[in-house]
Amino acid sequence: MPDVSPTKWHLAHTTWFFETFVLKRWIAQYRPEIPDYSYLFNSYYNAAGDMHRRDLRGLISRPTVEDTRRYRASIDSHIENLLSNADDKLLDEIEPIVILGIHHEQQHQELLVTDIKHVFAQNPLHPVFRERKIDIVSAEPAPLSFVEFDEAIVEIGHNGNEFSYDNEGPRHRALVLPFSLAMRPITNGEYIAFIEDNGYARSEFWLSLGWTTANEQRWQAPLYWEKRDGAWWNFTLSGFRPVDEAEPVTHVSYFEADAFANWSDARLPTEFEWERAATNLPMDGNFVESERFHPQASNVAQARQLMQMFGDVWEWTRSAYSPYPGYRAAAGALGEYNGKFMCNQYVLRGGSCATSQTHIRRTYRNFFQPEKRWQFNGVRLARDPQ
Repeated sequence: MPDVSPTKWHLAHTTWFFETFVLKRWIAQYRPEIPDYSYLFNSYYNAAGDMHRRDLRGLISRPTVEDTRRYRASIDSHIENLLSNADDKLLDEIEPIVILGIHHEQQHQELLVTDIKHVFAQNPLHPVFRERKIDIVSAEPAPLSFVEFDEAIVEIGHNGNEFSYDNEGPRHRALVLPFSLAMRPITNGEYIAFIEDNGYARSEFWLSLGWTTANEQRWQAPLYWEKRDGAWWNFTLSGFRPVDEAEPVTHVSYFEADAFANWSDARLPTEFEWERAATNLPMDGNFVESERFHPQASNVAQARQLMQMFGDVWEWTRSAYSPYPGYRAAAGALGEYNGKFMCNQYVLRGGSCATSQTHIRRTYRNFFQPEKRWQFNGVRLARDPQ
């Protein structure tokens, strides 16, 4: 799949980022040891030069993993020397780029998990990435209920001196009309009910492009699911196992999430509704630090408040990924980091089981094209007042 990159490419690309945007800028005499790496490991920064085709990354047999690690060690050494010998003025200039590079690396650490899962899933032997016993939750999840919110003018976007991506600002006011938000994500069991009600065969629930895509791709269930002896099984990084109906459903596209919402006589929340609801919630949850690498069922049988807003699954919103009022992309190649993707994509919020807890924020705006399924994407419903 063109979206998936080899593990060593991620390691080399994050190294290339520091070499390109730090070393080449602040060390006048710096010369790359292997100039061709600039071509191989650029991802999409047109202002930084030409790049190898994304869909052909899996064919790169050289450099080897050992060579890639050597490249990483060399760049790390140069960065450490630069920072150790820099005066305060230079450090002030370098610091924002180094911090951006660290957060960029955390994004690729998440992609490592999802890309490894996709590659392993193509292997008919279903290899195990991490041996781990994941217990099937037999208890019923808390019945799906909704938390109501009144109309309000709310502040949206990042505020403060800590790091955020440019697409999280400028902070601005937005009118959020009355709505209600499901207190938990949709579970596998609820999604199976959609499947069994011929949800994939009923065009009235689907966007036109989603209907076309689902039929062309022959979707019948979330990615990594298959039917065995009348029961649903799914591939996880801990192996192939029966679908736990209590877990949040994941690996669904925006098209599937929207169709499920229509079938449920509901809708997906806007990103502004989601951010308003999450404003005062603790950012606790099932993140990559747990090394579970899979959504976790809630053990709460009754709930009257929002649960699992952070971690487990990225939650699709119905908001198109577009700039906030007053947004301007930065000049140069780093301005391509987010701004140039603000077209034909939808916003997701909250992080997943592959996201680092130190990386997520209430204002964090993830984004993907509506047909993408290989990330840990899930569904939380919203409703308008009756």
